Amino acid sequence: MLNKFGHKTDHKSKELNLLLEILKINDKRILKIESELLKEINWDHFLDLVWRHRVYSFIYSKLKKIDHEWIPSYVIQALYQEYKKNTFQMLDLSGEMEVISKLFTECEIPLLYLKGPVIAADLYGDISLRTSRDLDILIQITDLERAEKILLNFGYERYDEEGVLNERNWRRHHLTYFHPQKRICLEIHWRLQSRPSKEPSFSTLWERKRESKLTNFPVYFLGNEDLFLFLVSHGARHGWGRLRWLLDIDKILRRTINLDEIKILIKDYQNHYMVGQAVILATQLLNTPVIEEMQVFTKEYRSKKLAEKALYFINGIVPLEIIMSTNKYRRYLFSLKTARQKTLFILILFYPGKADFNTIRLPKSLHFLYFPLRPLLKTWRIARKSIIKRM
Repeated sequence: MLNKFGHKTDHKSKELNLLLEILKINDKRILKIESELLKEINWDHFLDLVWRHRVYSFIYSKLKKIDHEWIPSYVIQALYQEYKKNTFQMLDLSGEMEVISKLFTECEIPLLYLKGPVIAADLYGDISLRTSRDLDILIQITDLERAEKILLNFGYERYDEEGVLNERNWRRHHLTYFHPQKRICLEIHWRLQSRPSKEPSFSTLWERKRESKLTNFPVYFLGNEDLFLFLVSHGARHGWGRLRWLLDIDKILRRTINLDEIKILIKDYQNHYMVGQAVILATQLLNTPVIEEMQVFTKEYRSKKLAEKALYFINGIVPLEIIMSTNKYRRYLFSLKTARQKTLFILILFYPGKADFNTIRLPKSLHFLYFPLRPLLKTWRIARKSIIKRM
């Protein structure tokens, strides 16, 4: 069976269909599950999907308000335990978010929070309803060394290895830090996405920032339209492999959004087709209401094809981390890029990286040799991997 966008809708598992039906519940609607949908449900698989899509807190918040006698008690209990664990984790992240903001502000380093508790409070009105395992902050790259010094002095340890030949500016857009005592992970971004994607400057994003009401000390995050376009690009880049990201889009589209501003900002983000993809998926899977003016994005053929490709990642049972290492995902990621971005991406592939350094260790004075050696080193790694597979 095909939906109005021409996508097949009959290959989703019963468990995924049930999960989507629960996600669609709103406060004005009582859950009405068709008897056919409840037949032969594998509840263990249902829970696996809930964990995989990171929506256990939101799902529990819906099920606890309705008559759930048709759900095994162990399922409700498992959801409750994860909901409770997430609530405490979000409280910890909220406290750390305020501390980090104060530390950076004292050192005159402006920062914007990209996800985490501020997004949960803004989109869901309750930090317990959205899951988050770390804090993501955006700063100017000129402040990166000072920011790292602050974190290291505060007990954080850098998770990432140092690259070669300024690889960081070309291949990366964030560094990861971990606090072993607090068990908190923090990512410092100097770009919203890796190159060659296009995006507004930090100063421009800072001008449009909003202040969160979640903490006593001022904490800032992206403006409404910037947040929408960032979440669209982030979800698209990960193939929408977690319904949590699509649920964020649903929440934004259900409130007031400045469409004229969106159309202007799309030129900065260059994610016109990704917006169409996100709107199609939200409409198709979550019944997200979309104003008529927004539907113009769904009529593009490329947006429809991108949505169809994303359905594969959403429907799959393979963990997202494994999917992102496949050639199918790499081809999908390449299809998201504009013609100019594809050209730049291919050129960046020739820039040496950590893998080359790990293949053959050269002294720093000879790092320039990684440029002519990279094709040979890449070929060697591919050949070696192929030999190991055959053994």
